[in-house]
Amino acid sequence: MILAGDLKRGSTLRVDGRLVRVQKAEYGKPGRGTATMTVVMQDIETGSTNKRIFGAEDKLEDIFVEAEPVEFLYRDGDVLHFMNTETYDQYEARIDLFGDDVNYLKEAMNLQLKMYSGRAIDYEFPTTVTYTVVEAEVAVVGNSAGNVTKRVITDSGLSVVVPIFIKEGDKIDVDTRDGSYTGRGSN
Repeated sequence: MILAGDLKRGSTLRVDGRLVRVQKAEYGKPGRGTATMTVVMQDIETGSTNKRIFGAEDKLEDIFVEAEPVEFLYRDGDVLHFMNTETYDQYEARIDLFGDDVNYLKEAMNLQLKMYSGRAIDYEFPTTVTYTVVEAEVAVVGNSAGNVTKRVITDSGLSVVVPIFIKEGDKIDVDTRDGSYTGRGSN
């Protein structure tokens, strides 16, 4: 059991008999009354989201999920294929599990896939990933006053704001937590 006040993004729970993943949790304490947690949850089976308010002291059933080290192999339509790097077992996951984060995936990328009853229900990316720039705007001469940036597209389809000097073919490091440029590619 877990207190609602201890919920955070990524927590997995059983609420009303359904498995849900917390997408957002906000603590609220009105001037009078008890503290609350406003939680946005995604149903793991259906992918639908809903918002619910719990008392901060409410006890909820948390679910133990096993994190397995996997390598992303390929995408086949709406199905993503992974391989456990230790046991070589292969797993499939629906693309909607990743939502907008699917553009962070690239072939041969290592990440953690969280499993429950033999099924992928969540994931955890490495903090920083190196991508190759495949499309970049051309730098404009004379446009160099201040911190000048432009938008590029990486080999995985991710759109990133980078400094003006980055060009096609360059490798860049991207923080997967917020999609920000962190520097020139390290590999």
